[in-house]
Amino acid sequence: MAAVNNTVRVGTVLPVDAARWAMRGFAIVNVVIVETLFLSAGSGKNEVLTIARFFGLHAALLMLFQLLLVARLPWLDRRIGMDRLTVWHRWVGFLLLWTVLTHATLVVLGYAKLDGASAGKTFAALSGVPASLLGMLATAVIVVIAVISTRPLRRRLRYEVWHGLHLLLYVAVGLSFVHQLQETTTFTSSAFATAYWWVLWLFAFGALLTGRVAVPLWRNVHHRFRVAAVVPESDNVVSVYVTGRHLDKLPARAGQFCIWRFPGHNHWWLANPFSLSAAPDGQGLRLTAKAAGSTSAGLRNVPVGSRAFVEGPYGAFTSLHRTRAGTLLIAGGVGITPVRAMLEEEATGDVVVLYRVRSEADAVLLNEVRQLVELRSGRLHLLTGRTGEDGVLPLGSGNLHRLVPDITERDVYVCGPPAMTRAVLAGLRDLRVPARQVHAEKFGLA
Repeated sequence: MAAVNNTVRVGTVLPVDAARWAMRGFAIVNVVIVETLFLSAGSGKNEVLTIARFFGLHAALLMLFQLLLVARLPWLDRRIGMDRLTVWHRWVGFLLLWTVLTHATLVVLGYAKLDGASAGKTFAALSGVPASLLGMLATAVIVVIAVISTRPLRRRLRYEVWHGLHLLLYVAVGLSFVHQLQETTTFTSSAFATAYWWVLWLFAFGALLTGRVAVPLWRNVHHRFRVAAVVPESDNVVSVYVTGRHLDKLPARAGQFCIWRFPGHNHWWLANPFSLSAAPDGQGLRLTAKAAGSTSAGLRNVPVGSRAFVEGPYGAFTSLHRTRAGTLLIAGGVGITPVRAMLEEEATGDVVVLYRVRSEADAVLLNEVRQLVELRSGRLHLLTGRTGEDGVLPLGSGNLHRLVPDITERDVYVCGPPAMTRAVLAGLRDLRVPARQVHAEKFGLA
C-alpha cells in the first residue's frame, strides 16, 4: 500500500475552508482597492461617464479573477477542486458579461449626452478611436463566449469545438488589457493606480502561464512519461500503465485525476480526464477507462513504449480532507477507479464501500476492490439491479442508513454518474450528514 499522511482533521480548519477564506480575502482586498481608486480619481466628464468608469474598473477586476480561477494553481486545485473552480468561473463569467455590457452602454450614452448626438452616431464615432475599438472587440468576443456557454448551446456542441471557441477568451483578455492601458483614467490616474494594475495583471498572467503551460511542460520533460502496458479489464474497459523518471517526486495522491494525451494515437487537442485507478507508488501511474467515446474506446490500441503527455494531477477528492476516523466510499460504475486507489493508501479507521452497478458483470475492478477491502478489514456492499426495483432506492437515504447506521460519524466520498451523485448527496442531506464530511467531485474539463 502507498504510504500517505492521512491525518484526520478534527476541530481544525479544513484545507478547503482555508482556501475559500483566502480567495474571499483576496477578492475583498482588491474590491476595496478598486473602489478607493475609483473615488480618488474624481468624477468624469459627466455623471454617466463616471458610472461607466465604475463598471469598467470592476470589469477589469472580474476578468483578472477569471484568469486565476482557470489557472489550475496546485494549491487551490488540491483544496477546492477543478469542478468547483470551474463552476465559479462560469458564474463570474456571466457577471463579467453584464458588467462589460453595462460599461459599454454607459460609455456610448455618456458621450452621446456630452456631444448632443444620437447613440448610433456616437457608437460609430467611438469605433474610430483605437482605445474604444479595442474595448468593443473585447466586448464582442465576451458576448460570443457567453452565448455558446449557455446550457442549450453548450450541450449541442462537441467539447473540442466549444473549448476551441472558448479559448477566444484569451483574445478578449489581451484586447481588454491594451484597452485599459490606453485609458488614462485607470492606469495613470495615480502612481499607486499604475503600480497596482501592473502588479495585478502580471500576477494573473503569471499564474495562468505557470499553471497551464510551464508546470505541465516541465513535468513532462522531467518525468518523460511512457506507456508501460495496456491491459484489457473486460470487453469495454481497459487499464493503461504509464511509467517515467523520478515519479516519486510527482505530487500525486490517490483519488486525483490527470488529463491524458497519447501523441500519435489521437490529435493533440483530444484529451480526456481519467482518475488514477491505483495509488501512486513512485514507480508508475495507472488509469482505467470505460469505452464511452472515440478517445477512451481507442485506448486499448495505444502502443506500448509510446510517449504520454500527462497534465496534473488535479482534484480535491483525496484523504487530505478527512475529518473522521471512519470512511464511507460510494461509487457508481467506472467511478470506482478513484475509490479503488484510495483503498490502496495506508490508512487508519473503519472503511465501508458501496459499489452501485447494473449487474456484477458491469463492476469494474471488482476483484481488486474486494481484496483491498479485505486487507483493510472493511465491508463491501455491491448494489445491483435497476433503480427503484422492489420499491427500494439502492442509494436513497433509507437504504444508506440501513447499510451504514453510523453514516453521520463518517467521512463520505461519492464518485459516479451525475444523476447518481445528485441522488446520493440529496440522501446525505436528508440524513443530516455534516457538509464538511461529504466529499464529491466531478471529474471533467468543463
